[in-house]
Amino acid sequence: MVPPIKFVGARVALSATHTERIDVTASGGRILPFDTRVSAPVEYDLGGHLLLPGLINAHDHLEFNLFPRLGSGPYPSASEWAADIYHVDRSPIREQLRVPKRVRLLWGALKNLLSGVTTVGHHNPYECSVFDRAFPIRVVSRFGWAHSLEFSPDLVARHARTPAHWPFVVHAGEGTDERAHREILHLASLGVLRPHTALVHAVALTHDGIEAMRLNNASIIWCPSSNLFTLGRTLGSRVLRSDLPICLGTDSAISGAGDLIDELRIARETAGSKPEDLYRMVTHGAARILKLSEGQGTIREGGVADLIAVVDEGHSPAEALSRLRPELVMVRGRIAMMSVPLTRRLGFSSSGRFQPIHLEGRGRSFVAADLASLVDAARQALGPDIFLAGKQVVV
Repeated sequence: MVPPIKFVGARVALSATHTERIDVTASGGRILPFDTRVSAPVEYDLGGHLLLPGLINAHDHLEFNLFPRLGSGPYPSASEWAADIYHVDRSPIREQLRVPKRVRLLWGALKNLLSGVTTVGHHNPYECSVFDRAFPIRVVSRFGWAHSLEFSPDLVARHARTPAHWPFVVHAGEGTDERAHREILHLASLGVLRPHTALVHAVALTHDGIEAMRLNNASIIWCPSSNLFTLGRTLGSRVLRSDLPICLGTDSAISGAGDLIDELRIARETAGSKPEDLYRMVTHGAARILKLSEGQGTIREGGVADLIAVVDEGHSPAEALSRLRPELVMVRGRIAMMSVPLTRRLGFSSSGRFQPIHLEGRGRSFVAADLASLVDAARQALGPDIFLAGKQVVV
C-alpha cells in the first residue's frame, strides 16, 4: 500500500494563467480534496517550485525512439518518405529491430517521462502485456486507429468499430502534393470525419478541408518537427488560427526532433504559437481530443494524480512550458522521476525502484525503471552508444 504523498509550499497551476499556493495530496492515484487532512502522509516541501499537470503527448510510436532520424527530405508525401527509408534488411533498421520490442517500448516511455509527459497516445496496437500499471507512464487504452488511407485498406471498418466516446486517430494529409490535399475531403466523403476523429499531421489542409473538419467537429494532432523534417513545412497560420481543436505530438525519433520539450520549442519558434495555446495543446485540450475524462491535463480534486514540478521562476503555467525542465514527475500518485538536485534537497532516499540516468541536454535524474537492464538489452544490438530520441544516454 502506497502511503499518501503530500506536496506543500508550491504554487499550483489551476489553469494556463492562474495559480494558487495550496497543498496537494495524492492517495490511491487520485488528488484528494485540497482541504483534506490525512494521517501520516509522506510530505515533500516543494517551496520554490511550480506544480503543473502531467503533460499529454498525443502522438508517438513508442517502440521507435532509439532509432535515428531516417531520410533526407523534404519529400512530397509521407508515402515517398516511407518508401525511401523502410528497408528492414539494412542498417540502421536491421540492428534496431534486434532490440526486443518490450525494451523499445520502455525506452519510448522514458523519453516521454523525462520531458514531463505522463500520458501518451501510442499510434500502434495497444500492448496489454506491456502497458500495465508498472509501465512508467500512462498509455491511452481506449481508442480506435488506422495508419492511413494508403496503408489501412480497412480504415472505414476500423472507424465504424470505434465507439463514439473513443478517439479515432489516423494519419492524413501528410504531404504537400495533390494526393495529400485530396485525402481529407476523401475521408469526409467516406464518413470518417466525425467529432471523435483526430487527424495526425493534416499539413495538406486546404480551405475546403478546414471547413469539412469544422463542419464535422474533427480535430488535429500537430507534430511540427516531424512535418518540417519529412515535408519541409507544417501547419500554416490559417489552420493554427482557426477554431479547430489542435493538440501536440512528438511523433517518434524516426522523424521527430526529440521529446515534447523540443516540440513545444519548435511550435513556438516556427509558428509563433502563444504560450496559452501551447499549454492547452499538451494539457486539457489534448485530454478533450483523446477523450480522457479522469482529470488528465488538469490539477483538480478527484482527478488523476499525474503531476510535474518545475523550478518556480515567477512565470504563469503557460509561460513555464517555454523553459520546461521537470524536477519531479508523478504518475498515478507515485513519484516516477526526480532530479538530482531535488533528491538532495528533500533528502530523498532512492531505492531499488529508482536508478540514475543522464540524458544529453536534460541532465542527470532518477527514474523508477530498471535502467540497467534496458541499457544492457539495447547495447547487445546497438553497441555501446545509445541515443534516445536523438540524445545520447550517458551511463
